[in-house]
Amino acid sequence: MYKLPEDQREILRMPFGKIFSNFIDVLPLLSGRKVYSVGDVVTHRLLRQGIIPDVAIIDRRTMRVPCDRIPEYQAHRIVTHNPPGFITDELIESIKDALTCTPALIVVNGEEDLAVIPLVLTAQDGGVVLYGQPSKGVVLREINVKAKNDAKGILSRFIRE
Repeated sequence: MYKLPEDQREILRMPFGKIFSNFIDVLPLLSGRKVYSVGDVVTHRLLRQGIIPDVAIIDRRTMRVPCDRIPEYQAHRIVTHNPPGFITDELIESIKDALTCTPALIVVNGEEDLAVIPLVLTAQDGGVVLYGQPSKGVVLREINVKAKNDAKGILSRFIRE
């Protein structure tokens, strides 16, 4: 299990990719790619546009309050645990499992916010990860060598417990 120290949390306030204030502007960039989503609202918005994420990770909450937009679609469903401020080995294994059986929906008991990091590290190059940046918009990160190196750099700031 990896724990993010309090003094390192500031790095996560910066978008881990290109931020779009208008969700519709992201849609043309998804064509022909594997799409991964982290967050209930982003996943819901993709599904509303007819885009089924290869892997979607939700926690049934948005901005720490229950989310009534729980996405429903036909997908392999995995339930996992991940407390706030952590990346558990269970979450990492769930992501690996989901990537082998797409489309997949990972439902996190706890918090899914940090799932972007292991998702970028384990997903196939060429895909894209989308997640919400509170009060700013949606972040799109192309998965490539640079993204994986950036994710490793962020993960190196965590403490292994």
